[in-house]
Amino acid sequence: MKKSFGKKLYSLTEFYWIMYLAFFSVYDLIQVKKKGLLSPHFMERIMLAVTQVNGCRVCSYAHTKMALEVGMKSEEIKNILAGVSDDIPEEEQSAILFSQHYADSRGNPSQKTWEQVTGTYGLPKSIGILASIRVMMLGNVIGIPWSSFTNRLKGSPDERSNLLYEISMILGTFLFVPIALVHALLAKLVNQPAIKFEKMQTV
Repeated sequence: MKKSFGKKLYSLTEFYWIMYLAFFSVYDLIQVKKKGLLSPHFMERIMLAVTQVNGCRVCSYAHTKMALEVGMKSEEIKNILAGVSDDIPEEEQSAILFSQHYADSRGNPSQKTWEQVTGTYGLPKSIGILASIRVMMLGNVIGIPWSSFTNRLKGSPDERSNLLYEISMILGTFLFVPIALVHALLAKLVNQPAIKFEKMQTV
């Protein structure tokens, strides 16, 4: 029986846009932390929810440790990583559902779901939720090929992957950083919206 590793892997093109959006949103995340708009528990729940959808083992391990350090209970962490939301506070449920939808849609959420988030939390807090998701998405898209590569070396390759893909994604991490960073900085300078949709832009 083959071992299941998770959802379809991200392409190099998707990787670039995920990196660009994470760099675009990182300043927002810094500001949210500075202003205390999202608690550490809330942010970790968002990041664990995104990681659960993407199935990144490296990020699951790292954020389990971080979640424990901010005082989350191990049972709640296990539940989130298993896709169970029973322990999530009611006031955070909408954000967690949006986080899962964002990851499941591969970074292309629907406008309606975004409007539900902004209607529930207000724009500044919603921007922080979006930033948390995007930074975690970048961690996942970097972590998954690294995990696949190390598993290959251990004799347990990911059946979705191949060596060429893993090397391409690992090299892409270094090649994309300066380009995506400049792209994101320019987009911020010209006040590009935080999120775009097919028919309409918001924020």
